[in-house]
Amino acid sequence: MASNITIPNLITVVRLILVPVAIDALLAERYDVAFWVFLIAGVSDGIDGWIARRFDQRSELGAYLDPIADKALLVSIFVTLGLVGVLPVWLVILVVSRDILIVGGVVLSWMLGSAVPIRPLLVSKANTTVQIAFAALVLSAGAFGWDPGRLWFAGEMLVAALTAISGAAYVFDWLRVMSSAPGDPGRAGGSVEGTDE
Repeated sequence: MASNITIPNLITVVRLILVPVAIDALLAERYDVAFWVFLIAGVSDGIDGWIARRFDQRSELGAYLDPIADKALLVSIFVTLGLVGVLPVWLVILVVSRDILIVGGVVLSWMLGSAVPIRPLLVSKANTTVQIAFAALVLSAGAFGWDPGRLWFAGEMLVAALTAISGAAYVFDWLRVMSSAPGDPGRAGGSVEGTDE
């Protein structure tokens, strides 16, 4: 493993800096700016992951920082789109609640002295992918003035379904891990949000 001061980690920090830029653009109804910021962040995410693997620059900091940067941007976009009335409030609450639930579970595990290993569930990966695709759809529609039609409704329903399913899957997995090995349930091999970087 490389030291924590790596090119991938610096790229990740830049993604974090882009979060307020995206929020400001959406509040100003500059969907074109928000779309390009989102696209740049997505491309940079792929680049830093490739660099980390190709040049063995993976680090413990990167393993935590990368998903934090991804979630910070994605959740911020969903929340801001909800605030400006583009997305329904119930969908935003569902998306945010799921992430709060996951973070709360991790924090509680640590407080109990039983840290759950950070490994993403397959359904969580699918959920994140769909959320990213839907956010890109909404932003591109605003940026380029095209009408997604039924794709918008289908996207909302798919995001809602996968968010609920992945949240429930995490809860069941967390409960299984915490109850399977008293005193040190973290060794039972549970899964939470994370990255393979």
